[in-house]
Amino acid sequence: MTRLLHPLLYLLAQATEKDLVMHIEYLKAENRILRTKLPKRITVTTAERARLVKLGVRLGSGIKELITIVHPRTFARWASGETSNKKPRKAGRPRKPEEIRQLILQMAQDNVWGTKRILGELKKLGIRDISRSTVARILKENGFEPAPKRGDGTWRDFVQRHIKTLWACDFFTKKVWTPQGLVDYYVLFFIHIESRCVHVVGMTPNPDGVWMAQQARNLCMFFQEQGKRRPTHIIRDRDTKFTRQFCDILATEEIEFRHISFEIATQSLRVNSAIYSPQKKSSFVKSRLALPI
Repeated sequence: MTRLLHPLLYLLAQATEKDLVMHIEYLKAENRILRTKLPKRITVTTAERARLVKLGVRLGSGIKELITIVHPRTFARWASGETSNKKPRKAGRPRKPEEIRQLILQMAQDNVWGTKRILGELKKLGIRDISRSTVARILKENGFEPAPKRGDGTWRDFVQRHIKTLWACDFFTKKVWTPQGLVDYYVLFFIHIESRCVHVVGMTPNPDGVWMAQQARNLCMFFQEQGKRRPTHIIRDRDTKFTRQFCDILATEEIEFRHISFEIATQSLRVNSAIYSPQKKSSFVKSRLALPI
């Protein structure tokens, strides 16, 4: 900087008035170009401000033609010693009040609403000074999807969403020799979808309503011992052996039944004749749920 300053001072000292005018015009043009490369608002320190005031007051009204770092009115306020009462503003938009942020998060958590619905509900409450992008940003910052999927989604989505507490149940038959001859026994079993653990509930040649109700009561005790694998949803077909009483007893444990589709139930009838063990049956359940084995 010192190397550049000395030649400049020497040049100004040797120049005529006409030359000084041309020098100043050049420096002003260069200064304007440099200003276009800088941010629109330049923050100066207290020492820098004092230096500008010291040099600028000597120029009188001529400072208006030279000053570009701030508005001439701002420089006049500096020179008079006045201070602005405004607090320095942080860059970017100010954060919304914490009450509004918490209200947005509460709406998203309780109702699974997206950005558009939440914005509409806020306007109903008289909160209008908030944009859609702000609501979306608040949701993203707190781990919520701005546009959640509506409905239950696909079958695979349902299975993956509840896989830790999802069970399936079904029957398979086994021919057993008895004193009365060859009898078909119905075996009721449950399978935990994530771990593939199979639980054989019981078997009988006559799975009537009384027998099914007793198995439901036994299952309630069994499920209470499963901890984190305790079912919230159970998948079953529309077999009439799953009586209303059977489902109602399990519903007391806050278990929801989901029916498989008609196409899968038809497939079940076609392959039942090939099932001879719970292991094979569990493999069939895996394929029906379209999950990797």
